[in-house]
Amino acid sequence: MQDISERILKYIADHGEVDTLDLAAVFGEDHQKIVGGVKSIEATGELIQCVPSTRKCWKLTAEGRDILEHGSHEANVFKAVPQAGISQAELMKCGGKNPKAGFSKAMSNGWILIDKSGGAPLVRRKVETIEDEVLVHVKAIADGKESSVADSVRNEYKKRKILEESVTKSFVLSKGPEFATTLKKLETDLTVEMLASGLWKDLKFKAYNFDALGAPPGRGQLHPLMKVRTEFRQIFLEMGFSEMPTNNFVESSFWNFDALYVPQQHPARDQQDTFFVSHPKMSDKFPLALVESVRDSHENGVDGSIGYRYDWKLDESRKNVLRTHTTGVSARMLYKVAHQPGGFKPVKYFSIDKVFRNETLDATHLAEFHQVEGVVADYGITLGDLIGTFNAFFNKLGITELEYKPTFNPYTEPSMEIFCFHPGLQRWIEVGNSGVFRPEMLIPLGVPKEVNVIAWGLSLERPTMIKYGLNNIRDLIGPKVDLKMVQDGPICRMNC
Repeated sequence: MQDISERILKYIADHGEVDTLDLAAVFGEDHQKIVGGVKSIEATGELIQCVPSTRKCWKLTAEGRDILEHGSHEANVFKAVPQAGISQAELMKCGGKNPKAGFSKAMSNGWILIDKSGGAPLVRRKVETIEDEVLVHVKAIADGKESSVADSVRNEYKKRKILEESVTKSFVLSKGPEFATTLKKLETDLTVEMLASGLWKDLKFKAYNFDALGAPPGRGQLHPLMKVRTEFRQIFLEMGFSEMPTNNFVESSFWNFDALYVPQQHPARDQQDTFFVSHPKMSDKFPLALVESVRDSHENGVDGSIGYRYDWKLDESRKNVLRTHTTGVSARMLYKVAHQPGGFKPVKYFSIDKVFRNETLDATHLAEFHQVEGVVADYGITLGDLIGTFNAFFNKLGITELEYKPTFNPYTEPSMEIFCFHPGLQRWIEVGNSGVFRPEMLIPLGVPKEVNVIAWGLSLERPTMIKYGLNNIRDLIGPKVDLKMVQDGPICRMNC
């Protein structure tokens, strides 16, 4: 089959000047394909002259296409009026797709009238037959005979949103100074053989594009979450924290709930809030001595507490879950520190890793996200130390607008929710939860009574949204993420 570029050249040789829109109709090809062929010809030299042109044309809107299929609104209203007449309310129900506009036009055309002589007003026909001129005009436009419709009529239909005017860009083609009916391939490389034989003198070379940027080098990209995670980690290390091991996504209910003094009937342990693992379904990887201490704390309480007063069940604590937080890791580390040789010593721990909640997805919630966990265990520390730690941490992130709200957690008392102001959403969003661990949790782990433990769990995603100006968390994680955003996003610089 002849190449489209050579077909264009052959047509110009036979017929002279031609518009690409007309050429598309002659060839039965898409206009963009014709334009592509023209660009290929231009790349080989001055075979043709190409002058930009524009052409205005009219085309049907969605309403116009509906009229083409079913008739005009006024004609449909006229057809719906029986010889005996009809009430206007009933006519509005059976008068076509747009009976209100059709009624108005039919009245102004003198096709119908409102008869009030018999009591209740009735809409009656004023003429026996009509000619649907709108339909005639619409058919003419659809058939490409727009010149048969007067300009004033076309403009009226434009106001009625039956027609719309479109401008199509095209090119007027004619013979150039180097015109030929065949394309000669341009050379792109000057070889040693061409120079040695002198062949280069008879060849045409493609012009070198000195403005071309070239192909960008391939490279790996850090996701914004990983950039902010690196900054978080660096801030914790600068503040003297040590990182906890958090490489177990599957956690037993014992460490995820029971060791944290979360009762076994708590709503967080329902399938509506937690993902339970079916295989392996159960776990026994926890110290038996600790099990009895936790059982006693839940059933009877410790240090003056009366506990929850229910029958604690071991089978319930053995159920494996996708961890809902990394606080279970904190409990495991406190147990380890409390039983280390030489006794308890003050510690500062942090971790940043993935957790899972059976959440309803929205602009700020996902079922899978990262938790930034922090734990400080020492003698005599208070809620004031917790607030001071937050202020220092977030100031290093460049986030200074913070608010704290009292809340309830099963394993901390007092407890606080942490809020940051999001400039993009123009509202305060919760970024974490915190508090002082309760004796009912700490004493079974072996932590001395004189020691207080402050702890917090923050979201990694929400501070990242604030730093990168994202209003929807699904623009940060998931199938809708713009990879260009990941590639072109700046390295996250925190304001210290």
